[in-house]
Amino acid sequence: MKSITIEGQLRTGFGKTATRQLRSQEQVPGVIYGGAAEINFYAPAAALKPLVYTSSFQIAEVSVDGKTYRTILKDLQFDKVNDQLIHVDLLELVEDKQVVADIPLKLVGASKGVKDGGKLVSKMKSLKVKTYPKYLKEHIEVPIDDLELNGNIRVEDVQEANYEILNSPRIPIASVVMTRQLKQEEAAAPAKAAPAKAAPAAAKK
Repeated sequence: MKSITIEGQLRTGFGKTATRQLRSQEQVPGVIYGGAAEINFYAPAAALKPLVYTSSFQIAEVSVDGKTYRTILKDLQFDKVNDQLIHVDLLELVEDKQVVADIPLKLVGASKGVKDGGKLVSKMKSLKVKTYPKYLKEHIEVPIDDLELNGNIRVEDVQEANYEILNSPRIPIASVVMTRQLKQEEAAAPAKAAPAKAAPAAAKK
């Protein structure tokens, strides 16, 4: 399981003035919640980039005031004008407490439908699951070998031990659709396969 280390500082000043001062120093305020106490901290924007600007699911080991917290990213706030990161919410992982997390999906295998000329379309990037911290992982593997042309794999088809999947079960995860070329080939096939009509017999004299 991927993890990154972030060195933070305990936040003591609050209010708009203190917040503006932090951001002017390229520091991002944040909060760690879910544990025994809520921790208000700040950390360099550069240190948070590997956690924020990625599609990977990972653990953030955040050190604040001599203590390290194992966390996952829960929420972000960006400035509406310049799109800079202005706040992060982190959830502390407590071993005996279940958490809700978005785990990325990874399609594995070679689809039958693709082999037959179709195109694989991914419709979901992650699943929302409820589980204990020890079962968190980088991705959920979804086998697609049996996925046929015009077929779908849905949320209900994912069998993952120790996870309660919270998404609606009928939502498609991936499908194989016909390409334009394949549609044209299928449309042309009946015409080629149709037997030639026999010439009319000559009229008897």
